[in-house]
Amino acid sequence: MLTGEIRSQIDRIWDTFWSGGISNPLEVIEQITYLLFLKRLDELETAEELKLTREKNAAVKPFFPKGKDSKKRSYQDFRWKNFRNFEPRDMYTVISEHVFPWLRTLGGNGTTYSKHMEGARFTIPTAALLARVVDMIDKVPMEDRDTKGDLYEYMLGKIASAGQNGQFRTPRHIIRLMVEMVEPKPTDVVCDPACGTSGFLVAIGESLRDRHPEVRTTSKLWKHFNNELFHGFDFDNTMLRIGSMNMLLHGVENPNVLYRDSLSQDHAGEEDKYTLVMANPPFAGSLDYESCAKDLQQVVKTKKTELLFLALFLRLLKPGGRAAVIVPEGVLFGSSNAHKSLRRMLIEDQKLDAVISLPSGVFKPYAGVSTAILLFTKTNSGGTDYVWFYEVEADGWSLDDKRTPLLNEDKLGCLPKVKLDKNDHVKNNLPDTLARWKDRNGKERKAPRTAQSFCVPKADIAGKDYGLSVNFYKEAMHEELAHRPPKEILAELAKLEAEIQQGMKELEGMLQ
Repeated sequence: MLTGEIRSQIDRIWDTFWSGGISNPLEVIEQITYLLFLKRLDELETAEELKLTREKNAAVKPFFPKGKDSKKRSYQDFRWKNFRNFEPRDMYTVISEHVFPWLRTLGGNGTTYSKHMEGARFTIPTAALLARVVDMIDKVPMEDRDTKGDLYEYMLGKIASAGQNGQFRTPRHIIRLMVEMVEPKPTDVVCDPACGTSGFLVAIGESLRDRHPEVRTTSKLWKHFNNELFHGFDFDNTMLRIGSMNMLLHGVENPNVLYRDSLSQDHAGEEDKYTLVMANPPFAGSLDYESCAKDLQQVVKTKKTELLFLALFLRLLKPGGRAAVIVPEGVLFGSSNAHKSLRRMLIEDQKLDAVISLPSGVFKPYAGVSTAILLFTKTNSGGTDYVWFYEVEADGWSLDDKRTPLLNEDKLGCLPKVKLDKNDHVKNNLPDTLARWKDRNGKERKAPRTAQSFCVPKADIAGKDYGLSVNFYKEAMHEELAHRPPKEILAELAKLEAEIQQGMKELEGMLQ
């Protein structure tokens, strides 16, 4: 958890960039990413030096070579601990004319992050701005992994709040809910084929550290965690750099975050490879048939990206693999042949576990589209018995463009620190969602369709063209009215009529 002081430090760094002439939030985070990477390389180099001091015959891998570059500058000047003490003009020369050309050659050292540095651009305009930013970053305490990760997440939040690039970020509390529901395992092989800033991959890594401490103490699992567990694709190089840095600062040294156009490239070598897919892919787009991967068209003939991504998830998963993905609501009830075919496939050929509808304001202020979370397991042999539905009405934040928290921080998210009461539940349904999900094969099977969650048998869904909107199955709750016996009502009416007649007679007597 970041302290208020650290948040203030980051805010000041951000404001310094803006006042220095860089106002695009994506460009700000990109330049900070480069500087954080240089700081991280220096930390790793220092660790290698300490290792050599302790073990004279230790195998070490220096990042900064001995000697000088082609412009006669010592590689040791490229280290954070050294250039941070240079005069501003000299620092600017070293970083712009020496460090960045060198960074672009790092792709050969084998890490995916180094590969993404091939397109690194240094755009800080002045020596004074660079010196101020380096000094401010140097003062931010980043000794432990949690602080580094939280710090970067806080900066990524600034991209979202700036608006124009917010589509790259799924709300952290929604990601956490999805991760808690799929319960990642240390032996999983995970993929997000539209990874953006790597939010899903980061959340999975944090969950594994918290729930499976053996990841860090078992050498085989630790090697798998750092090199083979995490896979992400994107076709935006800036996002790849940012996503890789996010993983690095969360303690994953070599994630497989790669450039790939997931819908256009065929998936030879990727099909049936992953045990877990998590994603919030871009929707509301379409591709020409010619530019779409042919193997996806074999699954479903369509141009719509939201349907193509669902076909892709099925392609990537191993039999037995599971998925938790966000889709636009239209996928649930669309009437085209492609929509119906894909829903039928999920239910009849695979095992559809749950449909969780989200309120339309979850992705505001960028989009008001209604969405849902689909959870399914690839079986290639069916297995859907019942589908569990939950209608989330509140996620803890206001559903307008401001998205302000409705509860104290300790009552937000799917795992709040404080137990929620009925009034709190009205503002945050996520803990209830998680609790009922875990009981989907128990009490939830008997829940009435007037409840917030309930199960629907496969036959009922097949009877509605495999429609998956909760509104197809939800029943309105009717108030039970007390009915009196007819004789009692008639007797009361007769008595009332007699009283009226008596009153009329008395009125006539008074008039006479």
